[in-house]
Amino acid sequence: MTRTILVQDFMTKTPHTIGVSLSLADAANMMKAYKIRHLPVLDGNALVGVVSDRDIAIVEALAKVDPDDVPIEEAMSQAPYTVPPSEPLEVVARHLAKHKLGSAVVVDANQKVIGVFTVTDGMRALAEVLGERPTAVDAVMVPARKRPAVKKATRRA
Repeated sequence: MTRTILVQDFMTKTPHTIGVSLSLADAANMMKAYKIRHLPVLDGNALVGVVSDRDIAIVEALAKVDPDDVPIEEAMSQAPYTVPPSEPLEVVARHLAKHKLGSAVVVDANQKVIGVFTVTDGMRALAEVLGERPTAVDAVMVPARKRPAVKKATRRA
């Protein structure tokens, strides 16, 4: 019997979060410092959104807009995709792909943020499921052996 893989098996546990009262620049600095791309946004302990590096990039590209002056809530997604830790990974992966989302926020029964599942976590899960089988990418990365030069045939007139 095969075991169902759950989102809790691959989620990032105890993720970094950011308060809703902070600025977009604060979020950008936190993402850079921790090398992450998604931050659940909290108002107290309540999840109110998620902000991504893409959200920040869009605002930063606007002329005459200073990220220090932009509250996170103006750029965040206000209805983040949330799942319980017991959600089958297949369900989460299909939802992320169908809706072109980069993350799911994992919440407990009290709606407390306990994890984040990102596309990167999904790739880690895929790699584990596929195992250590050789792939076409591995074959490309193997240094090629030098082949002897082929002599060109000469035409006789």
